[in-house]
Amino acid sequence: MSVPSSEAKLRLVAPRAEPVPVVFDSPHSGKAYPADFGSIAPMAVLRRSEDAFVDELYSAAPDHGAPLIAAEFPRIYIDPNRDLVDLDPAMLDGPWAEPVVPSRKTELGVGLIWRLMPPDAQIYDRLLSVAEVQRRIDTCWRPYHAAVAGAIDDAHGRFGEVWHINCHSMPAMGNSGTEDGPVARAEFVLGDRDGTTCDPAFTAFVADQLRDLGYQVKLNEPYKGVELVRRYSDPAKGRHSLQVEINRKLYMDEERIERNGGFSTLKANMDRLIAAICAYARDRA
Repeated sequence: MSVPSSEAKLRLVAPRAEPVPVVFDSPHSGKAYPADFGSIAPMAVLRRSEDAFVDELYSAAPDHGAPLIAAEFPRIYIDPNRDLVDLDPAMLDGPWAEPVVPSRKTELGVGLIWRLMPPDAQIYDRLLSVAEVQRRIDTCWRPYHAAVAGAIDDAHGRFGEVWHINCHSMPAMGNSGTEDGPVARAEFVLGDRDGTTCDPAFTAFVADQLRDLGYQVKLNEPYKGVELVRRYSDPAKGRHSLQVEINRKLYMDEERIERNGGFSTLKANMDRLIAAICAYARDRA
């Protein structure tokens, strides 16, 4: 069963099989651009920020007993994979009442509220009002986090342990506006914040599954995992979070934002990976 929020800000697909202690979330596949966005950038530029089709690649998760949560709003509007303090106050038309601790992501223009589409496409020609930023937080960021936290808590409460997969895609190449620079990327990058967000044995298991499927895999390079795996992980208490980045060249035309000829093969392999992860969790819980 797919359950959208009242304003279609997110989609929660419940398990269609016997539940397992696994939760999948896709925070960056949303493409419902709100009317109040007010961006000056062309839609073709804005859409480059999307983890397009990632929710489709993981759509088999409920068939194996795991919920799938997907944002409907675009990350370039507000990014659910950022902390609320990761905000650039220079973007606002007035003082922000809450603490502000800009990270390296904000310095690059891609914090909680994106300033540009890397490497240099400006998103706004105006300051954002404090009220509109607060509205984005209340209508998008908070409901998404409530859904992810709720699903993780439910699984942990039922099984005593939970494995959370944070689902992403990445451009085939970095650029001058990214932390890794203009370099080619691996086919998959697994991020566990240097072994702190999940049991390293689980990271190794997922890496081995992908390598057995013929993919090149790197760990924590260039992506270690950001807010969602940081916030909801606690391996000592049986809460394991792993970020999975898929190279877009495997399944899509990055310029046209269309599935390419590799999509069906990758989808079949992702179904196999999902089944393996769910079996791993079932056996251990």
